[in-house]
Amino acid sequence: METPTMRQRFEEYILNLQEEIITSFETLDPNAPKFKRDSWLRAHQGGKGVSGVFFAPPPTDASPGPQTVLEKAGVNISVVHGMLPPAAIKEMRADHSSIPYDEKTSLPFFAAGISLVVHPRNPHAPTVHANYRYFEISEKAAEGEGTGKVVAWWFGGGSDLTPSYLYDEDARHFHTTLQNACNQHGSELYPVFKKWCDEYFYIVHRQETRGIGGLFFDDLSAEKHARLSDDVKRPRSPEEIFDFIKAVGNSFVPSYLPILERRMSMPSTDQHRRWQLLRRGRYVEFNLVYDRGTKFGLKTPSARIESILMSLPETARWEYMTDMGSDLESEEGRLIAILKQPINWAGLEK
Repeated sequence: METPTMRQRFEEYILNLQEEIITSFETLDPNAPKFKRDSWLRAHQGGKGVSGVFFAPPPTDASPGPQTVLEKAGVNISVVHGMLPPAAIKEMRADHSSIPYDEKTSLPFFAAGISLVVHPRNPHAPTVHANYRYFEISEKAAEGEGTGKVVAWWFGGGSDLTPSYLYDEDARHFHTTLQNACNQHGSELYPVFKKWCDEYFYIVHRQETRGIGGLFFDDLSAEKHARLSDDVKRPRSPEEIFDFIKAVGNSFVPSYLPILERRMSMPSTDQHRRWQLLRRGRYVEFNLVYDRGTKFGLKTPSARIESILMSLPETARWEYMTDMGSDLESEEGRLIAILKQPINWAGLEK
């Protein structure tokens, strides 16, 4: 019996993680509609995926709208392969010098990942995002062979929290859970990836972060990493990094579900809802203007647009010169102050 490849093991892991996460949400709100499972094949190229999407259709008459815990959510899997053009190879060589490049030759690639975004209905419950992925580039296979020799591989991912109303205990819980998962594999990982997250999810034109951060990392492989020390313990082999990915991936449910349970039934007003929709507008701005995955997907021929735009909230709001958030003594103003100056939540005393 052949030993499973990393491609096969990673695909199996994310499919199981997807099912665990969806089941957790469905158990939390048993009277809500189930997530819609949708399997798809990648047209013209190679690959497949499984989308798990939650939405509650609005009523067709004057009756009250749905009272579900979630307003919109997606937990999506993609497993794709194809040919990587020379321009993309050139860009990737900055972090992966083992990839051959001659300005003319395309190379086979494989990419698998799980990506999720959850937008709860209650303004006091935060939006959450997570993504974990594996990428391979190989030599062209000889005729009759399945896959050529792997010349580069790496893992990436992260998880981050975006509240409309800030509760310190929620922020501490989320960050501490991620920190504990990271510390099993090296003490440098959490502070480096937390800082990277704050830098990545920054809305330049608003001069604030999208949320209160979490983890963000990319290009984790055996090669030297631009952000990690060479002489400090960290996962380096495919097996070690895969174990790290599983640790942070498995931390998603315990990092987020207790927060959602605490906030999902809190009383809220029209003003709370107004602020939630304004913050969702910021979420949309980041995803469409700055997010690398969204921009890459929209430029990709035959891309599955429904999956790419899954991260956007069902409803959002923009106000001309809004005054909400300008009073620093208000709940809304306190959030804005934190978004302009991120803090170390895991090190914050209760």
